[in-house]
Amino acid sequence: MKAIHTHAVGGRTTDLSVYVNGKFLPQSEAKVSVFDHGLLYGDGVFEGIRAYNGRVFKLERHMDRLFHSAKAIDLKIPHTKGEFANIVLETCRHNDIKEGYIRPIITRGPGDLGLDPRKCKSGPSIVVIAQPSINLLGKVYERGLKVVTSSYRRVPPQSLSPSIKSLNYLNNIMAKVEANQYGADEALMLDIHGYVSEASAENVFIVRNHTIVTPFTSTNLPGVTRETVLELAPSLGLEAKEQFFTLYDVWASDEAFITGSAAEVAPVVEVDGRTIGDGKPGPTTKKIMKAFRDLVMSTGTPI
Repeated sequence: MKAIHTHAVGGRTTDLSVYVNGKFLPQSEAKVSVFDHGLLYGDGVFEGIRAYNGRVFKLERHMDRLFHSAKAIDLKIPHTKGEFANIVLETCRHNDIKEGYIRPIITRGPGDLGLDPRKCKSGPSIVVIAQPSINLLGKVYERGLKVVTSSYRRVPPQSLSPSIKSLNYLNNIMAKVEANQYGADEALMLDIHGYVSEASAENVFIVRNHTIVTPFTSTNLPGVTRETVLELAPSLGLEAKEQFFTLYDVWASDEAFITGSAAEVAPVVEVDGRTIGDGKPGPTTKKIMKAFRDLVMSTGTPI
C-alpha cells in the first residue's frame, strides 16, 4: 500500500486538505477525471510556491506568472489573481501551514480522447495542494551538488516557450533521468545553440570575480528565486549580469549555484567530473544563501 503524506495539527495526525474545484477534500479523496486533458496531454499550467514563517513568499509574483502561463496557452482561469491568491492562502490555513510548499495546478479540464481543447466543455480543473515544507536536497546544501550535462537539449522557444510553466515536463524529466543514471544530483541542460539553459527544474548561475551571471530567460523559466537573487546582488556588493554563456564558462567559473522555489539557493561543486572552485560551496554562494534566507523569513503575504 502506498503511504499517504500526513502532517500533525495540534498533536494529531491528519490527511492533507486539498482544494479541488471549489471544495476542500481530504487528500485520499482529492481527484480529477481520467479524461482530464492535464493528465491525457499535459495541457495545463502550475506554480511552485513557498511559505516561510507563516507567510507566503512573493505570492503576487507567482500569481502573475501563473496567469501569464495560462494566457500563453489560451487557458482562461475563472478567477481574478486576487481571488486565486485567496484560495492559496485558504488552502494554507486548512493545513495549518507555517513552513510549506504550495502547488496550484490549472488544467484544461475533462474532455474526450482527442486533444482539441474545445472539447473540454466543463472548463478548467483547479487544484491547490499545500504541504509542510519539503527539504528537496537535504545535506547536499552543505557538501554542494554534483551536476552532469544532459545530452537532451532544452526545448527551444521556436517550439515551445520555456517561460510557460506547463504540466508537460517530459523534456526536463528526461534530463533528470539521465542525471540519476550517472549518479549526479542534478542535470544541466543546454539550449539548441549549445549555450547553458537551466537545470532540470532550476535556474543556473555562475560566479566570476564577484559578478554573478545567469542566462537570459528566453531559453529557460523566469524563476522567482532567480529574480530574487538578481535583486539581492547589489546590496551584497555583487554585480549581476544576464548573458548567454557556455559549458566552458561553467567549468572555468569560480563558483556555481542553482536556484528554484523548491531548491532555494543550492551550491554546485562539480560539473561533468570537473571541480568547481575548491570543491566546496563558495563564499559568494554562501553569502547569497544567507541573504535569501533572511529575506524569505522576514517578508511575504501573511497566511
